[in-house]
Amino acid sequence: MTVPIIHVDTFVEEGFRGNAAAVCILPGPADPSWMQSLAHEMNVSETAFFYHKTTGFNLRWFSPLIEVDLCGHGTLAVAHVLRQQGYFTDRPTAQFLTRSGLLTAQLQDELIELDFPSLPQRETAPPLELREALGAPLKYVGTDGDDYLVELHSEDAVRSLRPEFNLLSTIPARAIIVTSVASSTEYDVVSRVFAPRLGIDEDPVTGSAHCCLGPFWMAKLRKKELIAYQASARGGVLRLRLNGERLSLSGKAVTVGSSTVESFSTTR
Repeated sequence: MTVPIIHVDTFVEEGFRGNAAAVCILPGPADPSWMQSLAHEMNVSETAFFYHKTTGFNLRWFSPLIEVDLCGHGTLAVAHVLRQQGYFTDRPTAQFLTRSGLLTAQLQDELIELDFPSLPQRETAPPLELREALGAPLKYVGTDGDDYLVELHSEDAVRSLRPEFNLLSTIPARAIIVTSVASSTEYDVVSRVFAPRLGIDEDPVTGSAHCCLGPFWMAKLRKKELIAYQASARGGVLRLRLNGERLSLSGKAVTVGSSTVESFSTTR
């Protein structure tokens, strides 16, 4: 059976920037090993697989190496595909059933707004390997249980960082989020995200990391809304809004191509 794959760039207004996602539209449940193999073949930070259910859409995300529990740009890419297919014409919200519970997407003019969990972090002592791998003075280190959040002293320090990825990959964390307050008035905060244990040395734009970044900076800057820029080589913009124990992530997306895969494997 042939299934379509839509190639989407996320958190940007133009193609070939932001974070690329492959969106695979499934007819039903698929074999996880087949999905992992396809994600490895796509070789983008995440491939999103979804299919329609009575109560919404089943959604899973795979990096080239493993299945992940939460993915912002993959969810944005799926919502963008649904928007292009006219899904939101007669319904305000898309519901996604995921490993992180129920997530939703709705349109806000040109933006797509995602409802995600807020993931507060707590201060922690950084492992020695983290200091050595980053090679920069650390202003603050926290963790939400999965990721390390590292505040540096300036945006220039964030942008000029050249981590030792082999050493970084030995740290037991999903990702290392490096951040600072922005030096310009265009954005509130900047960040970069490194996830070599997922097969991604540097992720271009990471929605899930902002579930931790959002509450951290909102408390520190005393704001309930932020504009965040992820300062990777491709770059991307996220708009964040705190909503109780949830966080709204908003952004734009662009379709850059489509393809098909010829061999579909049902779940076993």
